Amino acid sequence: MANKYEVIVVVVPFPAQGHLNQLLHLSRLICSYKIPVHYVSTKNHTLQAKIRAQGLSPIAMNNIHFHEFSISSFQSPPPNPNSTIKFPSHLQPSFESSSSHLREPVASLLRFLSSNARRIVVIHDSLMAYVVQDFTSLPNAESYNFHSVSAFTIFLFLWESMGKPFPIEAQILENLPSLTGCFTSEFMDFMAAQRKYSNSDSGNIYNTTRVIEGKFMNLLEKEPIKRNKMHWAIGPFNPVMTTTSSNNSSIGQRHKCLTWLDKQSPKSVIFISFGTTTSLTDEQIKELCIGLERSDTKFIWALRDADKGDIFSGEVRKFELPNGYEERIKNKGIIVRDWAPQLEILGHFSIGGFMSYCGWNSCMESFSMGVPIIAWPMHSDQPRNSILVTKFLKVGILVNNWERRNEVVTSNTVERAVKTLVSSNEGNEIRKRAADLGVTIRKSGVEGGVTRKELDSFIGHITR
Repeated sequence: MANKYEVIVVVVPFPAQGHLNQLLHLSRLICSYKIPVHYVSTKNHTLQAKIRAQGLSPIAMNNIHFHEFSISSFQSPPPNPNSTIKFPSHLQPSFESSSSHLREPVASLLRFLSSNARRIVVIHDSLMAYVVQDFTSLPNAESYNFHSVSAFTIFLFLWESMGKPFPIEAQILENLPSLTGCFTSEFMDFMAAQRKYSNSDSGNIYNTTRVIEGKFMNLLEKEPIKRNKMHWAIGPFNPVMTTTSSNNSSIGQRHKCLTWLDKQSPKSVIFISFGTTTSLTDEQIKELCIGLERSDTKFIWALRDADKGDIFSGEVRKFELPNGYEERIKNKGIIVRDWAPQLEILGHFSIGGFMSYCGWNSCMESFSMGVPIIAWPMHSDQPRNSILVTKFLKVGILVNNWERRNEVVTSNTVERAVKTLVSSNEGNEIRKRAADLGVTIRKSGVEGGVTRKELDSFIGHITR
């Protein structure tokens, strides 16, 4: 590296798809300011992020410096769909291995880069604080903590863990799902261990926007939660262009499901996806099949098992659908068993709803595209995200209450949820609010918009 840079940014994501993807898109945004960005992960997880990237042009990808560090092998068991807690505990070996083995190569990279820049800016996932801790030994390095969840969820987590240090509106706490069943005890311990390494961070970054979470950003900026640090809400990180025809899709080969969507009427199709960390039981899949068929609504279903820690190894579970199902639904639905281009699907003119597990990455993509959500949370931050979606933003409906999470959701419940969204007065209002929210979010990201000003503020701060 012959050039001396003013500022170099080093991005360190957590090794799970939703986290990898969010920080890859943030890297794209920072690169647009002509600031060099280095994206750092394990060899497999960096490759995973790149091959699944959506909405990034080849030029944008080429502007990011990818680092692929090899680590010791780790166990990569398949997910257990019958586990009482739906949290992907099978990924824990991947989390632990990445955290323990990346510290040294990241420290070495930071030392090398620090001699080639006036300032090194480290942006790390909140769950990777241990990995980046050695930035404190460099006089020209500073670090920023990226929270991959909603401001609503992270505020409540911090507020509760600090012993509720100040009063908040009673409405916020009404019908709030408990954290019971959201995480395994092993992952709770992992999170606690990471938090103690974030004390030296200079500020916090969120993939949200004040136009939807202004109230909760304001609460995060109250002491003692603020901890005298700066906070920036600069989402959505994902591109927000919606598609109106087959001509303005992302660069590269279009997925066949997009061609099918081109032939459907505007806002007539429901997209179903439970993300990369959820594994459904065979019984639940059968009920979902029946409910979707009975709803008499066109749909596209991304039917995949949860990722393993190493997505490139071993066999992947193959789902058995009811006998003759795909033949019966061929005129009104398609099943996508490979990697589905979710961002392009949500941005397609024919999509009218999203049955989602409410991972924050998916929520922000859906909000920004103006697509209403049928909320079906499974674990982690998802139950509380679903409350933000349905109660505060009012852009979705809840499939079932978190207290009933261990029950199989029946086909009747699935059918009723879909029909409520697509053909009821309540659904009409929800769809209108979602469309309006999408417009508001997209406006906030253009020149002069609230989110664009906040992103400019962050860039101004790190290049000061």
